[in-house]
Amino acid sequence: MSVRDIYYSPRYADDAGEYEFRHVILPKDIAKKVPQRLMTEQEWRNLGVQQSQGWVHYLRHGPGKQLQNNV
Repeated sequence: MSVRDIYYSPRYADDAGEYEFRHVILPKDIAKKVPQRLMTEQEWRNLGVQQSQGWVHYLRHGPGKQLQNNV
């Protein structure tokens, strides 16, 4: 996996339209390098994340559990 495998969600805004957000999902090999805290812009850029200047890392979320519905 490489930086080409980083997933960027479409941008969306909060209800007031004041802030714009985007989810970034990293491949496992890159995600292993993420510290257990929020990163500076330089840190996430060093991992290969590409965003325009001024984006702020505001939330860190681990991998979700895979759920399967058996009907």
